[in-house]
Formats: sequence, C-alpha cells, structure tokens
Amino acid sequence: MTLTTFVASQKEEMWKRLENFFNNLDTKMTQERYLEVCEQLGQEPNPDKMPPAWEDLPEVAQFAINTFNILGDRVYPEIGYVGKDYTNLDRFIRLYEPSDEELFLEILNWLDSRAIKKSSEQLKKEYDKLKRKSGGQKLGNIQR
Repeated sequence: MTLTTFVASQKEEMWKRLENFFNNLDTKMTQERYLEVCEQLGQEPNPDKMPPAWEDLPEVAQFAINTFNILGDRVYPEIGYVGKDYTNLDRFIRLYEPSDEELFLEILNWLDSRAIKKSSEQLKKEYDKLKRKSGGQKLGNIQR
C-alpha cells in the first residue's frame, strides 16, 4: 500500500512538473531567465517558483516528449492541428524501451491534447480577428 502511494505521489509530482515545464516554455521563462530576473530584482530565488528544467523531468517524460516531437502532425485546412500520426509509435517504444509504457503513452496523449487545444485556440483567435476585420469593412461600406 505504501509503495502504491509513493508511486502515485511521484506521478502527481511529475504531472505538475510537466505542466509547469510547458507553461513556462509558452511564456519563454526558463530557469536561467528566472535566475536573471531574481538577480535584477535583488531577490533570492525561490525553488518552489523556479521553472523546471529538462533535467528535472523523469526519463519517461523526456522519452515521451522526444517521441512526440518526432511524430508527424496531422493538420487540415480550416480545422488546424488534429493530432499526431502514431503510425511509427511502436518503433519509438522499441527504441526508448520506457520503464513505464503506460505512463509513456499517457504523457503522449497529454501532449497531444495540449497541442490540439492550443491549435484550436490559435485558430479561433485568427478567425475572430478576420471576422472583426471583415465586419468592420462591411460596416464601413454601408456608412459611405
């Protein structure tokens, strides 16, 4: 029972680090940048607030991220990114031989879901921007 709890707590910590790692990548906040900002502000770095580095991620997460980045994208006009092409996934599993294949696949799925969501949000922003532009032009034409 204790072993299961320990593994569960490790997984929970790994998911937090992974989420934090990618959120910081999105904002371009790295450990180095964080330390520079602390130095500029004259503050002592807080380990709890410091962005995780690649080395802080467990090996299975590093393998999953590498695999995710190598797999092909499935992208369609008007729809955008719809996910990875997992045709060659078995080759990467044989190559990396992850210690926890189930967790490896969970991380791949999480990365894919995150990428799909980001793509969808970006496409919506672009669509809304075009919609506002075209709406303004139509309104401008009517007023003339």
